[in-house]
Amino acid sequence: MNRTTMSLIGAVVALAAVTGVAAVAAPGDGAEPTASKATRLPVQRSALMCPAPTSSEVGETTYTAFTPKGAGAGKGSASLQPAEDGLADDAKKDGKDKKKAADAKPVAPLKAPGTPVTATTDSSDAPALIGAADGGLAPGWSVQQTTDVSAGVGRGLLGTSCSAPDTDFWFPGASTSPDRQDYVHLTNPDDTAAVVDLKLYGKDGPLKAASGEDIQVPPHSSVPVLLSTLSDTRATNVALHVIAREGRVGAAMQAADEKTGGDWLPAAADPASGASGLVLPGIPADATSVRLVALAPGSADADLKVQLATPTGAIVPAGLETLHLKSGMTTAVDLKNLTKGEAGSLILTPAEGSKAPVAAALRVTRGKGADQEMAFIPATKPVGDRATAADNRAKGSTLSLVAPQKGKDVRVKVTASAGSEGGSPVSKTYTVKGGSTLAVEPPRPNGLKGTYALTVEPEKGGGPVYAARTLALPHGGVQSFTVQTLPDDRGTVEVPTSGWNMSVLND
Repeated sequence: MNRTTMSLIGAVVALAAVTGVAAVAAPGDGAEPTASKATRLPVQRSALMCPAPTSSEVGETTYTAFTPKGAGAGKGSASLQPAEDGLADDAKKDGKDKKKAADAKPVAPLKAPGTPVTATTDSSDAPALIGAADGGLAPGWSVQQTTDVSAGVGRGLLGTSCSAPDTDFWFPGASTSPDRQDYVHLTNPDDTAAVVDLKLYGKDGPLKAASGEDIQVPPHSSVPVLLSTLSDTRATNVALHVIAREGRVGAAMQAADEKTGGDWLPAAADPASGASGLVLPGIPADATSVRLVALAPGSADADLKVQLATPTGAIVPAGLETLHLKSGMTTAVDLKNLTKGEAGSLILTPAEGSKAPVAAALRVTRGKGADQEMAFIPATKPVGDRATAADNRAKGSTLSLVAPQKGKDVRVKVTASAGSEGGSPVSKTYTVKGGSTLAVEPPRPNGLKGTYALTVEPEKGGGPVYAARTLALPHGGVQSFTVQTLPDDRGTVEVPTSGWNMSVLND
């Protein structure tokens, strides 16, 4: 094999380690390409975006950045920078935004894996953030954005895991009702403009939209869009579809309710995964109301079996053995006090013969009357090799682990990192029975000072496991809370071990 071919292999393997999965085939005399063995290597670069946190004058936001130990090798860098204002209405203002962003210091820069770094702001005009990590800090780099708003519409604890850019997002559980203010934040990390379409689906199908197409998101900028301005129809339960026709964006949806406070609604797992089942983990034991919002976005209806994975096993919620979803129509089901005092996770599996994709999310409420707070739980992907929750405090964290397949128990190692201001790591292993949810107060670092991260690693040989972390803080008559699901951190990708006929598949 000559030097040029070897260089090509090196370049492709490096690209695969950044972008996705590499497939390889050995050459032959007219023979069909055959797959070669592959190995998993740490990614070499990661990108994340955090939306603008709040416009409230009484809000404080904490950013917590973390990379687990042992995933990569060598030195690296990881930090966030302010995005520009994508709504700038003249060249003068746009120039000021660019200069301000260029002069800004990095936010929550990491120096080494294994110890979280935090940054705080109480500014009502704090910008969206765009960040990148490389080298030994890229594999599993996570950033949690947590905002405590003490009063007003959207009060409470608002939390979100800063997300990677993509071209397609689904947000079941959005609303255009008069008592909700829902914004979708679109952030463009690249050097060229992105063009985005927004589509809303209600109970009778797509909402007639006055706007929502050809939304321009300038380079390195963020644009917030109020959903109620997209259509004259006021609907309590809608599903939002975000499609980047040109470029790519980070998308995050913030919901603010007059009665139940506010939180971030993360994008749901790819609807295609609904064809094999969906898991929505981490419903708190003291939930007073649970609403399921789901949509079959394809051309076919969907029929789902509904189960609740409790601490003792899976049960069928009373009166909801199956759920029928009409194509293109958003369905909402109030499950009320679904958990009956026990933590649980909702499992949706296709009924016999149903293969339609499904997007789904839960709106969960705690408290009663004037003392209510809400959070959202989207359908999520399994933990896979490893997942991380970056922002945990000395009190208030609950880790939910669910093994959805009956008879397939899973052992899960949970590691509490060093604290951001001091403390040493601690690990503990839990066994999750197949078909059940295990909700625990996670381990805390010895001598904890500051905040810490939780890393979840299932042992090989068991069934799939899904996870969510609930963070609760005192807030008046009810504990404010937010729930983050923990999908695989995509810290590694498959790359070929031999051969030269390669193609890279974006993961």
